Amino acid sequence: MLYYLGYFAAIFIGLSLGILGGGGSILTVPVLVYLMGVSPVLSTAYSLFVVGTTSVVGASGYFRKGLVSLKTAIVFLLPSLLAVFAVRKLLMPAIPHELFTIGHLVFTKDRLVLVAFAVLMVVAATSMIRSKQAEEVLAEELHQQHTFRYPLILGIGLVVGTLTGFVGAGGGFLIIPALVLGARLPMKLAVGTSLAIIALNSLIGFTGDISAGTPIAWNFLLGFLAFALAGIVAGTYLARFIPGARLKPAFGWFILAMGGFILLREMVFAP
Repeated sequence: MLYYLGYFAAIFIGLSLGILGGGGSILTVPVLVYLMGVSPVLSTAYSLFVVGTTSVVGASGYFRKGLVSLKTAIVFLLPSLLAVFAVRKLLMPAIPHELFTIGHLVFTKDRLVLVAFAVLMVVAATSMIRSKQAEEVLAEELHQQHTFRYPLILGIGLVVGTLTGFVGAGGGFLIIPALVLGARLPMKLAVGTSLAIIALNSLIGFTGDISAGTPIAWNFLLGFLAFALAGIVAGTYLARFIPGARLKPAFGWFILAMGGFILLREMVFAP
C-alpha cells in the first residue's frame, strides 16, 4: 500500500514544483525511503535524476522568457559541477557502512545521509516560511547595485555542489539568495537561473553515480519520474489560478514537520 502511495506522492512533488516553482523536490528522498523502501544512499542518486530532469522542464520555460542569466550560471557551475561529481563518484562510495556508535544507536552511512537531509529540510523550510515579499524587496534594492561578487558566487557554488552531491537535493533555497546577494539578480531572473543550475548540477551528479557503478533500476526510476512530470504539467496549469506565494509558507511548515519527523525517527526512535 505504501509503495503505491509513493507514486501519488511523486505527483504531489510535481504539483508543488509547478505551483511554487521549487521546493517540492526536497520531498523526493523521504518518499523514496519511507514509502517505496529504497535505501537512503540509492535514494539520493534517484533524487538527483528526478530533480535534474524536472528542473530542466522548469528552466526551459524561464529560458524562453529570457529569465536565465547564462553568465551567472557559468560562474556558479564552475566549482559546483566539480564538487557534485567528485562527491558522487569518489566520496559517497568511500564512506564505510558503519561509522560509529552512540549508546545503542549505530550511526551508519544511511543514517548519516538521512540526518543530514533532515537538517537540510529544516533549513529549507525556514527559507520557505520567510516572507516572500521581503525577499523581493531585498532583491530589488540589491539590483540597483552593480558589483558582481565572484568570490561569493564561486564559494557558494562549491558549497551547493557538495551539498547536492551528498544529500541529492537541488539546494535552490541556497542558490537563489546567492544569486541575489552575489550576482545582484532580480528575483525572477534568480529563480530561472537557479533552476538551470539545479538541472545541470543534479544530472552531472547522477552521472557520477553511473560512473561509480551504482546499480540503477531504470524501469522503477522512469516510472516515478513520469508521475512527477505529470504533476508538474498539472501544477504549471494550476499556477495560473493558485497564488504560489501564499502556499509557500504553508508548504514550508509541512517540510519543517517532515524534517522533524526524520530527525526523531533516526536519532530518538531509531529501529
